Amino acid sequence: MDRELSAATKQANRRKRIWQVSIAAALVLAAIFGIRSLLAPGISRSEVRTAVVERGPVVATLSASGVVVPEHEQAITSPIQARIEQVVRNAGEQVKPGDQVLLLDRSFTQLAYDKLKDEQQLNQHKSVQMRLQLDKKLNSLESQLAIKRMNVRSLQAQLEDEQYLLKIGGGTQEQVKQAELKLKIAQQELAQLEQDIESERKLLRADEQELSYTLAMNGRSLEELERKMQQAEVRATRPGVVTWVKNEIGSSVNAGEVIARLADLSSFRVQASISDAFADQLHVGGDAIARINNTDLQGSIVAIEPSVKNGTVTFYVALEEKSHQLLRPSLRVDLFVTTASKHDALRVKNGPYFNSGSPDNVFVLREDVLIQVPARTGMSNPDFVELENGVQPGDVVVISDMKDFEHVQKVRLK
Repeated sequence: MDRELSAATKQANRRKRIWQVSIAAALVLAAIFGIRSLLAPGISRSEVRTAVVERGPVVATLSASGVVVPEHEQAITSPIQARIEQVVRNAGEQVKPGDQVLLLDRSFTQLAYDKLKDEQQLNQHKSVQMRLQLDKKLNSLESQLAIKRMNVRSLQAQLEDEQYLLKIGGGTQEQVKQAELKLKIAQQELAQLEQDIESERKLLRADEQELSYTLAMNGRSLEELERKMQQAEVRATRPGVVTWVKNEIGSSVNAGEVIARLADLSSFRVQASISDAFADQLHVGGDAIARINNTDLQGSIVAIEPSVKNGTVTFYVALEEKSHQLLRPSLRVDLFVTTASKHDALRVKNGPYFNSGSPDNVFVLREDVLIQVPARTGMSNPDFVELENGVQPGDVVVISDMKDFEHVQKVRLK
């Protein structure tokens, strides 16, 4: 006969079944996770570049292209219209103050100088001749004036005599009136003559002044032509290097035309260009960095050209170390213009990921798995990128290109 199992036996069987079910469920879960891990994408460690999140300053910059140019460059212009007669210094040669660079033909200017000198001598002769003529005329008028004065005195005496005779009954009223009329006429003629003499003196002074102005202007013109003829021997006024010279012997040049350039190669600055789309972010006094062979030279914007050429804006940067040993004329450099900065920010080294990946996520290394987490990027420059959230100092973040995994949450490291 079958016997009913005891309560203890039933409880033992129940526990056994529970253990069996639990073990089976665990095996199923392990199999599921194992399969998922086997199906998760992977990437070789050698293909991944990482960087550690840290705290530090981040400077936002704009990238521009630049070329090193001399800080001081002198353009030498032709002082006269002439032909190039001789090239004394060629491009690349060093010069000292007083060294001759070019020689210009002075024959045309010499003719103008000789002609003006002849005119000056003629004007000087005219000045002497005019003075003699006016002196002669004044002397004649002065003589007439003396005679008129004596005549007036004589007529005054005659009038007094007629008045006396009339008083004693020896003359007539008509005789007195005649004497008075003669005196008035003589006095009027005397006054007119005095005015004529004064007018002649003023005219003489005016003519002399006009002629002196002409002589002075011609004198200055002669000095200017003489100076220009001396400058036809084109000489350097400061030490430097000839960077360019118009070496076409026999060619004509106009007055004011640039015929040579000298540069002081002891100090430099950077001539940079950037897209006009960023023109509103440039301002005089703004900070900039010139990078030469991984060496950063600090500087600031000192000038911005107002015109836009071919969609670019040209500006100039003065360097703090303007005589740095790495600086060379025409050397191309990377230039970074500062637009904003933070002194204490979460940052990580810049890399291809931030140019190709999602700007709102990063891959963080957790043991042997790369986990994609939300992390918003902020300011950036070629060296660092700011991470505003989602990470902590010490986290290891992928900075290599992960474009093929941007839709994957986890990536295994092989």
